Amino acid sequence: MFDPTTFVGFHTWLSLIAIVAGFPVASGLLHGHTRGGWTGVFLSTAFATSATGFGFPFNGVLPSHIVGAISLALIIVAGFALYAFRLEGAWRRIYAITAMLAFYLLVFVLVAQAFMKIPPLRALAPTQSEPPFAIAQGILLLVFVVLTWLAARRFVGSRVVRPRLSA
Repeated sequence: MFDPTTFVGFHTWLSLIAIVAGFPVASGLLHGHTRGGWTGVFLSTAFATSATGFGFPFNGVLPSHIVGAISLALIIVAGFALYAFRLEGAWRRIYAITAMLAFYLLVFVLVAQAFMKIPPLRALAPTQSEPPFAIAQGILLLVFVVLTWLAARRFVGSRVVRPRLSA
């Protein structure tokens, strides 16, 4: 599963890197600024994670495809807000919200995968329709609603610092 030479392993490592990079990006937003290199790593690996998710064999549209498509749209908007519109005007808030929502979706999938792959969690919610899974995802959603709201307020209220185009 974590062998980076396989497609699944590559996709998994991209996901883990994006999640790790998401923490300093979110922290920066909560403190009113961007985190240079971390932001580039987060946006690029989050995009690659969502894009590679479509490379797995499937029949029909799955929930993972919907989450992946939403994530790609959020990351593209965040990238445009940051690099094309340079966080001018409303694009500052749009960036904060879309970056936080993209981070949330990565962590949402991490929790879902944990309930599928980690035996004690799988025993608690084998079909992911049981209360422990719903409670975990509900708490995660509440935490990210609050963090996204705070990031949007704090990032918009801070002074504008022009992002560098290079990491």
